[in-house]
Amino acid sequence: ALEQGREVLQEGVEMTNSVVTNSISKAKAVSQAVAGGVESVLGMSEDLVDHYLPMTEEELGNLATTVQGFGVASVEEQRRQRSYFVRLGSLSGRLQHRAYQHSLAKLQGFRHSTQDTLARLQLAIKLIESVKREVGQKLLEGREKLHQLWVDWSLTQPKGNQVRTACQPEVEPRTLAMLRIITQQLQPAYERLRLSTHGLPCSIQEAVAQATRHIHKLHSSFSRAVSFQDLSRTTLAHSQDRVAEARRSLDVLLEYVTHNTPLNWIVGPFRAMAKGAQDGRKHE
Repeated sequence: ALEQGREVLQEGVEMTNSVVTNSISKAKAVSQAVAGGVESVLGMSEDLVDHYLPMTEEELGNLATTVQGFGVASVEEQRRQRSYFVRLGSLSGRLQHRAYQHSLAKLQGFRHSTQDTLARLQLAIKLIESVKREVGQKLLEGREKLHQLWVDWSLTQPKGNQVRTACQPEVEPRTLAMLRIITQQLQPAYERLRLSTHGLPCSIQEAVAQATRHIHKLHSSFSRAVSFQDLSRTTLAHSQDRVAEARRSLDVLLEYVTHNTPLNWIVGPFRAMAKGAQDGRKHE
């Protein structure tokens, strides 16, 4: 009986050891799989950031300064030595900085191109005022300047807009057609700009919203006019003020975001998703 009891006990100990060993092996396998998955996700995220938001000039300068020394570890070696949380924090900071720089560069490009368009619009309105007021040689000179303004503008336009305006035989209808197209193009651009100001101070949002309304009113005024005589002195004066306000709003916006990082530009926007979409994202 004692011998049988020892055999049963031994079998129980061996079975327990086997179960514990298998459990430890499985735990190690799961741990390695999780670690590998996290490593893969972090590596992919860092690669995507570098691809879609390339290094800024500041980061390139810092990198060049760093690699001037000796014994600098490779990127892969540095990644292995850093914890997941450190890498995730670094990725978050890098993503925020590059997202802000990317958005700021887009805004600067939009401001530059839009300011050129608004300056052309201002000049056209000023020349229309001159043509309506002058006679004789000065009238001819004003019309010639309007024609040259149209030529310079048409070179920047797609073929369709060139044909639409060139078919107008006279300077006045051609100029009005140009102004209608310019203000029509500015409307969606300012609408998108207005939507991007959500989260900024109310004064900035209102300035851009007011400029957007001005652009709509300008397009309405030029759409109703058949000749320069349909544009009264008051209408032209208001038009000049509206263009100036639209230009000023761009300067105010750029001045603010250059010295203040808008939070919604670097962390959002976040939107609630349907349950099905959430389940799909979790699975991925």
